[in-house]
Amino acid sequence: MTKKSWHFSYITILVAILVVIGTYNIYNQGPKSNTINISFSDFVKDVESKSVDQVQIVDNRISGLYKNGIKFTTLTPYQDTELIKRLIHNNVDIHVHSSNDNAGYVFLQLFAAFPTLLWIGMIIFIMRQSGQRGGSFGIGKSRAKMFDESNDKVTFDDVAGIPEAKSDLVEIVDFLKEPEKFRKMGARIPRGVLLAGPPGTGKTLLAKSIAGEANVVFLSISGSDFVEMFVGIGASRVRDLFEQAKEHAPCIVFIDEIDALGRNRSSGVSGGHDEREQTLNQLLVEMDGFENNEGVVIIAATNRADILDPALLRPGRFDRLVHVTLPDMKGREAILKVHLKNVKTSNDNPIDLKKIAKGTPGFSGAHLKNLVNESALLAARLGDKYVAMDHFEEMKDKIIMGAKRSTIMTDDEKKMTAYHESGHALVSFYSPASDPIHKLTIIPRGHALGMLVTLPERDKVSETREELLSNLAVAMGGRVAELKIFGESKVTTGASSDLQYATKSARNMVIHYGMSDRVGSVYYQDNNENPMQVQHISEYKLQIIDEEVKRLVDAAEKSALEILDKHIDQLHLLASYLIQHETLTGIQIKELLETGSLKIIDSDEEKVIDSDEEQSINSDEEKVVSVSENEISSFETK
Repeated sequence: MTKKSWHFSYITILVAILVVIGTYNIYNQGPKSNTINISFSDFVKDVESKSVDQVQIVDNRISGLYKNGIKFTTLTPYQDTELIKRLIHNNVDIHVHSSNDNAGYVFLQLFAAFPTLLWIGMIIFIMRQSGQRGGSFGIGKSRAKMFDESNDKVTFDDVAGIPEAKSDLVEIVDFLKEPEKFRKMGARIPRGVLLAGPPGTGKTLLAKSIAGEANVVFLSISGSDFVEMFVGIGASRVRDLFEQAKEHAPCIVFIDEIDALGRNRSSGVSGGHDEREQTLNQLLVEMDGFENNEGVVIIAATNRADILDPALLRPGRFDRLVHVTLPDMKGREAILKVHLKNVKTSNDNPIDLKKIAKGTPGFSGAHLKNLVNESALLAARLGDKYVAMDHFEEMKDKIIMGAKRSTIMTDDEKKMTAYHESGHALVSFYSPASDPIHKLTIIPRGHALGMLVTLPERDKVSETREELLSNLAVAMGGRVAELKIFGESKVTTGASSDLQYATKSARNMVIHYGMSDRVGSVYYQDNNENPMQVQHISEYKLQIIDEEVKRLVDAAEKSALEILDKHIDQLHLLASYLIQHETLTGIQIKELLETGSLKIIDSDEEKVIDSDEEQSINSDEEKVVSVSENEISSFETK
């Protein structure tokens, strides 16, 4: 039984005893169900008539028994000295008791003293609690949740996609399993490990897997659980957390979102003697103070390692910083494999994990888990027996591009969107440094009426100047196609996001990447990058930066125009196909631009259809996209 439950049981028993005492007192003082109440004069008459057998006298209360077996009770109005003589004269058996000998009287006095006893008990309880861990009523008690091997066990096998982070933590597991091996060598295991990385990359899961591998107790708490309005409570909770950890050593203490209490004390965000600072000071003392915390390893996670206090990151506290980054393509494939263990799939129609991993750059482990779950939900909604590749493709498009909209576009709007997206695709296809096209669609999703999706062949850690310039040209391809086909007066607002991307990318090239001859290899801080640190730039330099940004965007627009001028026929061809079928894959676009025709498969047979054979094909057998010269010319408005 825990201390908390013992206190509760003790108080419950005490209250129950007092209730029983009060009930007994009331029952004992009140008349019995088979006892009659008589007046004193009737009592005297009954004594004189010799009908009373025995009496009991307690102070001024008389209870007795008639010779016929009936019980009675009465009260004497005064001390009658003649009453005893009268009772003896009439042969009545007399029993006299003192009120102090009556249990009911004792119970009555205890019940009357109950409020006073209760207050005394509460004062004693508070005084004892104030000297124990957690303070009075557990206000300063740690809110850490305990997990051990009896719970759902998580091991390194459940963590995928972050092999570097796992390898950095293997020796922590070894130390918790065999600490003597390290002590004999004079080595000291890191007291704390800080897991830093974007949200959803598996920091919490990684910490739990360490506890699962080492088979030790795992205490989990959030940084916000320490900070309260009243000063001193957070520090008390830190002390209680470490006392609890020492009791269960060896163990792992995991503090999630540690930036909530470990923010830099010199940042000027709050005062110098507030609750957060006292809590942080107590954490610093507990992690590397005079006391020995042997067998207790602190693991913390944060998305903002840059704002943590330097005293927290020094050796002796958080000795080791482990970067948990977004997974690469192989990592994403491994994560998908882990999450697909409990998903019902078909062996006849297997899931191409490599293709999904390639099509989800920038996805974290949480995103991939959500993708698997959404695909399973879609299969269940459609009543399918298995989760198939089509479900993954649909939900991937929904996550990346947004849900399909019920917007009904007019023919003119559809044609404008088709040419806009075809302009993007054509420039991307003929730009050697651009990523391969994955999908082209004019189905409205999210805030976009259409979208070009390009996917890199591999994960990139950096981009070249050639790649950045190609991406600028692709971004401007949609607006250039609108200008070339429909004229300046018909240009729409659909290129707003393209212009925003092109301007931001060009500005980064100038002020961040040193890719401008006029500005030079100098890094300039953006205004919204860090408002606390203002970097002064002269008006002359700002003007040069603006001119260079415009020059890069204009050069990209000129490059896109040259490509579209050279391949104008293919622009019309691609737009006409897109209008009829709304979505084209990268393979279909490549085939269409290289051969001038396209095979679209609706059955198990594959047939290549040329434009000259269009009228001879039965549309009931398969759908063919092929456009004649007259149909192409009909799309030209200028």
